[in-house]
Amino acid sequence: MGRNRPIKELQINNQIQDREVRLIGADGEQLGIMPIAKAQSLADEAELDLVKIAPTAQPPVCKIMDYGKHRYEQIKREKEARKNQKIVEIKEVRLSMTIDVNDINIKAKNAAKFLKEGNKVKVTLRMRGRQTAFASQGVEVMNDFFENLKEVAVMEKKPATEGRSIIMILAPANNK
Repeated sequence: MGRNRPIKELQINNQIQDREVRLIGADGEQLGIMPIAKAQSLADEAELDLVKIAPTAQPPVCKIMDYGKHRYEQIKREKEARKNQKIVEIKEVRLSMTIDVNDINIKAKNAAKFLKEGNKVKVTLRMRGRQTAFASQGVEVMNDFFENLKEVAVMEKKPATEGRSIIMILAPANNK
């Protein structure tokens, strides 16, 4: 066995304990419902394995196939699927209520770079002291920040106040 393979193990040959099974031949044709002994003898004649592919069906469905080859191809498909996955990270940009225009532009440029790489951006504005009484100004700062990124970003989560912070999440725009 290899490392942490998520392949579910199928019952093969003598592991199958059912009396009757619906059999599918090696070429994919339906051979009908038959006793397990006859199905096993057909698989032995073809020098292949009898594999239970649908254990919950009534009666269970078995197929005549080369189980080693089947497992190899399944592992290969799963490796390929894992290789093609892209992990999306969430990068964070922090703002303040009293941020200047040039500072917003620099932070927006950094956020645009993150978005172009395919990552999401979490924009956080931390309110201090009496600033919590003026949360609407913080939302305006967030909206101004988003205006700078309109071409490259989509607002996934609108600016929302959570405790002493205002949080907004931006995702890359798919207009490539």
